[in-house]
Amino acid sequence: MKTKEPFHVIYEDNHLIIVNKAAGVLVHEDITKDKTLEDYVKEYIKVTHNKPGDVFLGTIHRLDRPVSGIVVFAKTSKALTRMNEIFRKRLVQKTYWAITYKKPEKKAGKLVHWLKKDSSSNTVTAYDTEVPDSQKAELTYRYMGNINKYHLIEVSPITGRPHQIRVQLASLGCAIKGDVKYGSPRGNQDGSINLHARRIYFIHPVKNEPIICRAAVPEQPFWEEFLSLDDEEIKLGNLGFVH
Repeated sequence: MKTKEPFHVIYEDNHLIIVNKAAGVLVHEDITKDKTLEDYVKEYIKVTHNKPGDVFLGTIHRLDRPVSGIVVFAKTSKALTRMNEIFRKRLVQKTYWAITYKKPEKKAGKLVHWLKKDSSSNTVTAYDTEVPDSQKAELTYRYMGNINKYHLIEVSPITGRPHQIRVQLASLGCAIKGDVKYGSPRGNQDGSINLHARRIYFIHPVKNEPIICRAAVPEQPFWEEFLSLDDEEIKLGNLGFVH
């Protein structure tokens, strides 16, 4: 059986490396001590560029373990500092695809919640009003269509909170396929959930030029059939972010 690659490189220069992470791969070390995306990417840089000694790799943001798609790393401390500032100022536009069991009542909208994390269960609860120890979470979404009783929703997070898209879509009654933690009736066989970090846009921190990357969906017939919906959106000029 062919082993699934932990990542594929989408973009790389002397300052940044942007990869497409496979579902099931940790971005950063946790209590499991499993090998992480950071480890894999460091190994790639060391071998590909024949780097002696330790490889510098700065983690700018993360994806949940069962989520696939775009992750951006910095290859220098200067790029890391500047990218952290870009993310802090929300000067980055991220677009996710979510496959859900239900269609949202409105075809497009904005969701605002206050999220509170329970560290003991690693779950997040969404509240309509602020509660103690909660963080405000905002995103916009639009409905892209359905195939075989499943629905594709494109999500653009404004904030970056843990489990944000998962719990906010669940608050609409639109649980993500496979996400049993937030309302899916059953899990996916491989442990993934059908949430994919599809596109990212920002101004390069050193070159000062626009970077737009799109991550291929996982190599599964189920995911790939939804590409037809994206093709239609491209024809209509609706890419979900500002150029």
